[in-house]
Amino acid sequence: MKDQKEKIDYRQIIEKAKPEMEKAVKTFEEELKALKSSRASSELIENLQVECFGQKFPLRQLGQISIPGPRQILISPWDSSYIEPIVKAIEKSSLGLTPVVDQNSIKINLPPVTEEFKKNLLRILSQKKESAKKKVREARTKAWDQIQKAFLEKKLSEDQKYKGKEELQDLVEEFNEKIEEVAKRKEKEILE
Repeated sequence: MKDQKEKIDYRQIIEKAKPEMEKAVKTFEEELKALKSSRASSELIENLQVECFGQKFPLRQLGQISIPGPRQILISPWDSSYIEPIVKAIEKSSLGLTPVVDQNSIKINLPPVTEEFKKNLLRILSQKKESAKKKVREARTKAWDQIQKAFLEKKLSEDQKYKGKEELQDLVEEFNEKIEEVAKRKEKEILE
């Protein structure tokens, strides 16, 4: 009697990798909202992680963020005990901003857009782009490992294994193109 191994479809493995790749693109888009160059925006700092009482909170949960002028951000913390941790989080961020405490609020004056500031933003953009592509590669590696394991367990034919590898590579290229498109749009915005 033939050994009836449970067969699996490599396409199911690839389908499971898709949401991880989509998440990488979505996260990248969210991170880029913080890279504003010409005007002040709450998106620049609202998701900064602030350590308070041994926990981390997005800044937007600790106070109101307003834009009193085109180059200024004003943070009004819900509680004055949040001021010091918020200032620390802003100073530790890679945004290069200098917060100034003014009674019960924190002001941030955005520096004029210099070539150096633009270069810094482009450097950050490049790092975030590579990080997103790395997440896509990790999802591919995980799926490829599952395909190879299924092949070794004789749940996939060699033909299916190679079809899976090709389709997986096509998927990676598709998501990398999406990441590149998002990066190009942001780069154009920074250089304007």
